[in-house]
Amino acid sequence: MEYRYKTKGTCASEILVELDGDIVRNVCFKGGCNGNAKGIGSLVQGMKADEVIRRCKGIRCGFKRTSCPDQLAQALNEAMEQQAQK
Repeated sequence: MEYRYKTKGTCASEILVELDGDIVRNVCFKGGCNGNAKGIGSLVQGMKADEVIRRCKGIRCGFKRTSCPDQLAQALNEAMEQQAQK
C-alpha cells in the first residue's frame, strides 16, 4: 500500500510511505534536508511500522514542536489506520 502524507511544521512538505502489511518498504520525503531524509528512509526500511512509530514519535527539530521523524511516525500511524479499514 502506498500512502501520501502532507506534513505539518517541517521543511519537508510531503512523505510518501510504502507498506507491505505492517512492514515499511520505502519512505520518500519531498523537500527537507536531503541527506537526513534519505538516511531516515534507509534506516526504517524493513522495520515494522509500530517500531518506527515508537522510536520516532515525539522527536523535535530545534524549537519546532515536530520533526521529519515525528511526521513520519504520524504518517505511518495514519497509513496503518487506513490499511486496517480496508
